[in-house]
Amino acid sequence: MSTAPYGIVCPITHACNILEPRWTIPILSEMWGGSTRFNDIRRGVGNISTALLSRRLKELEAHGLIERIENPANGQVDYIRTERAIALEPVLDALGSWAQCNIEARDAMLSANVSTLMWQMRGLIFSEELPKRQIVMQFRFSDPGLDFDTYWVLLRPGCPTEICSEIPGYDIDLFVETDRVSLASILLSRTTIEREKAEGRLFVSGDALLERTMSNWLYRRDKEDPSEVLQLEASAR
Repeated sequence: MSTAPYGIVCPITHACNILEPRWTIPILSEMWGGSTRFNDIRRGVGNISTALLSRRLKELEAHGLIERIENPANGQVDYIRTERAIALEPVLDALGSWAQCNIEARDAMLSANVSTLMWQMRGLIFSEELPKRQIVMQFRFSDPGLDFDTYWVLLRPGCPTEICSEIPGYDIDLFVETDRVSLASILLSRTTIEREKAEGRLFVSGDALLERTMSNWLYRRDKEDPSEVLQLEASAR
């Protein structure tokens, strides 16, 4: 990795040499959110090639920020943050808080990646607020030029939330029609579900209970969780 010519040798300069390369902070943020597998990290970060992600992971490992652990039985590889990376959490916290206060979220969300946004929805639906049964939700996006404009969220008691880009073959309980700016703005608490409905940017139909309780089971960022800003707004890069 080349060294940027900052001109002044100081601890911040050395930190920038490690953290400045593009995608480094979103990768660490995604791992902070719990992703350890290569493909999960790639889906969570979005718009990064496999070759570049592989290179960034090797750089982070060389800097002692992550550890590569391979299961000799099946060859499965996990990437785990070291104590050195965990010590960066206050920095990421501060960066997320700064972004919330100083970046125009709507402008950033205009280029948000829908597939990344939906992948992150695995952890943004509170299943404990939903009926204890299988639930299928369909999210359809009106944005032009998308590779996939429709996604399905499959929730089953005791199982991780699944995101599908092909219809899962079950009856759909809830239909959600929106665009990426509207959904991302709701998740970042820049607007409300009620306001997006009133202004015609969000349409919800289907199961009446799921529709009425959407504000309970759909995540909205609060001031105590600035790390979500990094993960959500990273999709705009």
